[in-house]
Amino acid sequence: MNRIDPKDASALFHAGGEVAFLDVREAGQFGEAHPLFAIPLPYSVLETRVRRLVPRRDVPVLILDAGDGIAEAAATRLATLGYTDLQVISGGMPAWDAAGLGVYKGVNVPSKTLGELAETLWHPAMITAPELAEWSREDRSFRFFDGRPPAEYEKMRVPGSVCLPNGELAHRVASFDGIEQAPLVITCAGRTRGIVGAIGMRISGYSGDVLALENGTQGWALAGEKLDRGASADPFPPLNDAGLAASSAAADRILSRFGLSEITMDEAAGMLRDVGRTTYLFDTRTAAEASDDPVPGAAHGPCGQITQATDQWIATFRSRVILCCDSGLRSALAAFWLVQLGYEVHVLRLTGDREALPKTEATPAPEVKTIAAPEAMNALSGGATLLDLRPSMTFRKAHVDGAQWTCRPRLAAMVPDLSGSPVLLLAEDEAKAAWTAQDLQEAGLGDVAVVAGGHDALVKAGAAIVATPDHPSDAECIDHLFFVHDRHDGNLEASRRYLEWETGLIAQLSDVERAEYKLLHP
Repeated sequence: MNRIDPKDASALFHAGGEVAFLDVREAGQFGEAHPLFAIPLPYSVLETRVRRLVPRRDVPVLILDAGDGIAEAAATRLATLGYTDLQVISGGMPAWDAAGLGVYKGVNVPSKTLGELAETLWHPAMITAPELAEWSREDRSFRFFDGRPPAEYEKMRVPGSVCLPNGELAHRVASFDGIEQAPLVITCAGRTRGIVGAIGMRISGYSGDVLALENGTQGWALAGEKLDRGASADPFPPLNDAGLAASSAAADRILSRFGLSEITMDEAAGMLRDVGRTTYLFDTRTAAEASDDPVPGAAHGPCGQITQATDQWIATFRSRVILCCDSGLRSALAAFWLVQLGYEVHVLRLTGDREALPKTEATPAPEVKTIAAPEAMNALSGGATLLDLRPSMTFRKAHVDGAQWTCRPRLAAMVPDLSGSPVLLLAEDEAKAAWTAQDLQEAGLGDVAVVAGGHDALVKAGAAIVATPDHPSDAECIDHLFFVHDRHDGNLEASRRYLEWETGLIAQLSDVERAEYKLLHP
């Protein structure tokens, strides 16, 4: 493990070549302030996610923390997993900020910034919420789609919108008879996915009028209109042979127009076996398609989301990315955006026989002692300590009476108070609890066990459950981002602040940050 000055780390990142820039702080800390291209990989879940995010273990890795020693702990863990080129940024985020380097709020910022940059080049047509509301009152004919995934759509939607995520709309548009005869409106929760969806329809060759709803569901609420909540998304319309052929032709147009690469299965296999490059393989179809007709070695990365939240799938910058689907359109649309983020992208159509492709396996959790819920209840009655590692907001809503909330970065300070009695751990993911148990054992605690089945198992075993809306305190909840967190729950001021933040992203870019975007022009 080596140390590197923040300015030297920034220079290394921007020098070219593959590099992974990992921010190992918890989600709330990351969202309040982080470098633009840092990848959120909280220490709490480091081992369970890192092999998927950083599959090549000899790639240069920069590690950032809060200046609190967590980066060193993360580097130690990564070294035990076989990562060989690790550099801890001296002083962490405070030193990065003090050095005058770029600092950004929010999440998925590189992808959102790309959407804003694309809007300045492509100028997709927009419609405001009052204008769209007037269309509805006038009973004007238009087709209205929400480009977000079903789970987000079901949380809140503009009335009348149909859930069809970005990529899926372009792929399935032939299923809607006469759709081009009326304006097509695309919305999201804010700005980016509406912009991205409208541009995607344009480059796919759709000949009708396409408009993005300005500011999405938040703009609708700010205009004094009501949102629907809890509406179920309808199944996506199926494609017949003619529709699939139209989708394939649209993919051809995008690949040709923008000079995007298309490869064969054999070429994909060769790339994935190339130990000198990081190569990711993503299936851009729906989750149901990927499950029913799996591609060996591929991770699921739906078109609309892998472009909106790229940092949740890819941590090695300037790496090679293979995107696969049936007609090629969903992958071509995703490729259009990912190449602009600096990746080498190839499209793979799923035709013919599929060679078994190499797959990066997740790191198995360490073997630690587990305890069944009834035995855990007895241990708690006898004085054992229960540490709840679930998200802090989940803990506030419901937890076992007497449980203490904590997260992995906080454990070292707790060890002196934990010695002398058994310690039980529970989490939403038993692998997460197992890695934390190993930390405690290595810190000298001998009697540590993970509760099998976690919180739900203790509830079934009869544990008393309580809620503590103000505990842990906001300051303690480093895993939760409070920045405009309630913008979708009726806080209009939070929505205003969010939209101001999003529209201000371009102005924050330094010259070197902006140069990382490889923009494609109309």
